[in-house]
Amino acid sequence: MHYKILLKRMPTELVYPVNYFLDADDDFIIVNNLLEKNVKISFDRYQCLSCGQDIPVFAQGMCKKCYFESPQAGEWVMKPELSRAHLGIEDRDLAFEESVQLQPHIVYLAKTSDIKVGVTRKSQIPYRWIDQGAEETLPILETPNRFLAGQAEVIIKQHISDKTDWRKMLKGIKTNKDILQVRKEIKKHLTGNLLEYWLGDNTPVHISYPVLKYPEKVKSLNLKKIPEFEGNLTGIKGQYFIFDDGSVFNVRNHAGFVVQLSF
Repeated sequence: MHYKILLKRMPTELVYPVNYFLDADDDFIIVNNLLEKNVKISFDRYQCLSCGQDIPVFAQGMCKKCYFESPQAGEWVMKPELSRAHLGIEDRDLAFEESVQLQPHIVYLAKTSDIKVGVTRKSQIPYRWIDQGAEETLPILETPNRFLAGQAEVIIKQHISDKTDWRKMLKGIKTNKDILQVRKEIKKHLTGNLLEYWLGDNTPVHISYPVLKYPEKVKSLNLKKIPEFEGNLTGIKGQYFIFDDGSVFNVRNHAGFVVQLSF
């Protein structure tokens, strides 16, 4: 089979294990069905996800111009505490920023290689957790906007990381820490109005991934450096393809790349 695909974040479905899909024009590829098959990925061209031009991707699937102008790439996206839509202050496009920032957000704990803190729109659960390769997650606060969630995250990440060690995650290495105990300790550090948004006792969400074999070592593939790769697919986790030789391909990091995919 042969497809030309504009890479974006892979849509996912929370089942056991997670289902992954690739949008191929008018069709969907069920990526799980490619396990144990030889998969070839070849770079064809760029297509900025914002302006659609064949211009080298700079970040988040966008060319450099769009990345620094598009409201979808404002600094508040990566740093929720910089959100200002609740004050009526525009960054790049107030209407867009209000549509994203002024909706319920979840502050959560996720067990990847270690236990980390994260923020996401409530509407993006469980997809955000899957994208990070989390094997266990626990929502701890629900706020009415992105700014408040960001304020909570700033405090919490003084005590635990807000990053994922992607190499350990792809090797299947994870901590033995109790996520419920971490939740209990984290609450001690929150004060004032943030405690109003603390969620009651809830049960951790467990996530399983379609990985047949975890590699001992991982080597990241980059289509800008190696425009063509071929290998046997042995797993999918986070937004990564895992191949039998330990090579891993981050689909989301290649958003805006048009590729030829054959298997």
